[in-house]
Amino acid sequence: MSAGMTLRDRFVDYLRRYAAKDLDGIAAMFSEDVTLRDWNLSVRGRDAAIAETRKNFESSTSIHIEVLRVLENANSVAGELRIVVDGHIELFVVDVLDFDSEGRITAIRAFLGRGD
Repeated sequence: MSAGMTLRDRFVDYLRRYAAKDLDGIAAMFSEDVTLRDWNLSVRGRDAAIAETRKNFESSTSIHIEVLRVLENANSVAGELRIVVDGHIELFVVDVLDFDSEGRITAIRAFLGRGD
């Protein structure tokens, strides 16, 4: 992990890269054994997580992510997010990311909620 970069910083950097559809940047953040789980799927391993992220990027024209709240502990960061896909699909999501001692993402768990 870069000197002075907190896990919260890494979390926000991940979201920034996701919104920019920066697949290479996101891939560099994943550990080899990363797990990715959301309301539709569950995959294990860097290659599988990259493939699922690529599918999300290819199925959308634009992604806007607004961070509503962030909680951090020693190895994890959770964020309440408002995500707008293609300018009109609004999702309220909680992402929980776990990190290893080098700041790489070891797990992503995403939970779909409601805006009200």
